[in-house]
Amino acid sequence: MSDVHSPEIRSRNMSAIRGRDTKPELAIRKALHQKGFRYRLHVKDLPGAPDIVLPKYRVAIFVHGCFWHGHACPLFKIPKTRTDFWLTKIQQNVNRDARDFEKLLVSGWRVSIVWECRIKGPYKEDPEALIANLVKWISTGTKSSIEFPEVGVNPVFCPS
Repeated sequence: MSDVHSPEIRSRNMSAIRGRDTKPELAIRKALHQKGFRYRLHVKDLPGAPDIVLPKYRVAIFVHGCFWHGHACPLFKIPKTRTDFWLTKIQQNVNRDARDFEKLLVSGWRVSIVWECRIKGPYKEDPEALIANLVKWISTGTKSSIEFPEVGVNPVFCPS
């Protein structure tokens, strides 16, 4: 099946997709700020340049888009055109994420991934509950990593 857009329009659409300051990221940042947390954004000195960094707690938070990071959820659909290109691209993103995640853990950082589907779509969680769980994790310091969602969704990319 061919694309419904011309290559020029598809290129313009794809180039308009943000890599930072996305709506899910802004929602998490706003909620954390309202709870009194102060953070830094996109710290390039850390592996993966986490979206939100709380140096006081040694916490790095990534807000991942389900498509770009290969989350096996209802928001992830493999494109029908250039399928091999997209599968390779997304798998490279997943591999890089895993490598950066491990580097952060080894260097003593606690790491959280908040998936886009936790903020919108059929697995959307109540925003206050999501933030309450995230704040509890940040404050208690018990687990070295956490991923939202943990309910009913396989967070591992597996092309089929």
